[in-house]
Amino acid sequence: MTLQTDGPTITADIVIIGSGMGGGTLAYALRNRGAKILIVERGGYLPREPENWSPTAVFADKRYRTTEQFLDEHGKSFRAAIFYGVGGNTKVYGAALPRFRKEDFGVLETEDGVSPAWPISYDELEPYYAQAEQLFRVHGTMGIDPSEPPRSTPYPFAAVPHEPVIAELADSFTQQGLKPYPLQLGIDLREGGACIRCKTCDGFPCQVLAKSDAETCVTTPALESPNVSILTHARAVRLDTDPTGRRITGIEIDHDGERKTVVGKTYVLATSAINSAAMLLRSASDKHPNGLANSSGLVGRGYMMHVNSALMAVRPKANPTVFQKTLAVNDWYFGDAKSRLPMGNAQLLGKLQPGMLAASVPLVPERILAEMAGRSVDWYLMTEDLPDPDNRISLDSAGRIVMRYRPNNVGAHKRLARAMGSAMRRAGYPVIQVRRFGIDAVAHQCGTVRFGDDPATSVLDPLCRTHDVDNLLVMDASFLPSSGAQNPALTVAAQALRVAEKAEFN
Repeated sequence: MTLQTDGPTITADIVIIGSGMGGGTLAYALRNRGAKILIVERGGYLPREPENWSPTAVFADKRYRTTEQFLDEHGKSFRAAIFYGVGGNTKVYGAALPRFRKEDFGVLETEDGVSPAWPISYDELEPYYAQAEQLFRVHGTMGIDPSEPPRSTPYPFAAVPHEPVIAELADSFTQQGLKPYPLQLGIDLREGGACIRCKTCDGFPCQVLAKSDAETCVTTPALESPNVSILTHARAVRLDTDPTGRRITGIEIDHDGERKTVVGKTYVLATSAINSAAMLLRSASDKHPNGLANSSGLVGRGYMMHVNSALMAVRPKANPTVFQKTLAVNDWYFGDAKSRLPMGNAQLLGKLQPGMLAASVPLVPERILAEMAGRSVDWYLMTEDLPDPDNRISLDSAGRIVMRYRPNNVGAHKRLARAMGSAMRRAGYPVIQVRRFGIDAVAHQCGTVRFGDDPATSVLDPLCRTHDVDNLLVMDASFLPSSGAQNPALTVAAQALRVAEKAEFN
């Protein structure tokens, strides 16, 4: 689509800010509706280059991480693990694409409080989960995961096979009475597919475009439509409203060193839970003195990112596995024999390499790191965190993003780590190291602009339209009222497909 411009003004029918899992999927789903769609993207295209697969470049040098500085609650600055560019953070995600459990949509008691109910049920989202799995080429196997929610269709593609060491580990878990299952992955292992099952998938950009990221699966296909265009290196600054405060009249952007205005009929924020909340707060006005669409006072509040740890299990024998991330365990998702309070999910990480370890423990000699990495199996442990209103995204007086986050359900997470460590020791891995991720690990950020039926207790309606502003939607993980203990990406894509089908865009 050719952009319609009038000097510093750019016009379209639907303006989507962000090209990641939410914005890209929405643009794809709306591409043939006849409306002129403009995607406004803060970054550019991630280059395909040798550094894509360099552990040192990706993990030590943080080559693809934003240089923007956030502040913690004490005013200390940090670089969050966020990539700004076409496809958003999916360019460097691990491609795990599970559904939330059916129970995650209802009230669920946890160790530190109650996980709230959603305004929609799992059954309402299920058909869109199935569509999203097709779009993002999800591989999996039905009927093995003990907490698997009901499905109307099988997985589009068969599960990614385990390499020998992981197959042995799965057998050991089964003998222990556990029910390990193939992790749901979005990679291109179709017949004739591009995936080469390399060791640089989880956390790395994919140089052969075999990872099911948003750029590859939805944003680029959307741009094949004459109705869709993209404006890259265009940073949205604020949203302006008419005198009533009920309608957006334009988005101010910085593009190529110039301040411009993008004018549309419907506007969609899809810039991540952190940045969408910040944008609404930054767009305060006389009609919205506490931030745009913030009559509830909830914009930025209830920030969640899961309680996350990496568990490294080491044995004397070498682990030659290349593509390791194929196995997961949900036996403790809803607790164990001692407690029916949820503990969470365990899924394999991509195979750790010495350069990746060196980024975390730089004082350990490289030879020792190589010995450990060559014998380890590496897990990602994830526990639900609750939407504490004091965990929030705000702005300081200079407009910088401030993240206040204190994890909850930590006791449940420690029990998960102990259970997983015991299972690995029984499987022949005597050395267990667990490392909690820090505040910069924001890959699962969600919850800052929650959806719901009541404008007093939510920012968005069940179709992600703001209660306060008629022509503004928010379509990223900020809509989640709870985080479950699953990777949120597929849920964001499913909701985007649902919103595209059911919401009005005019």
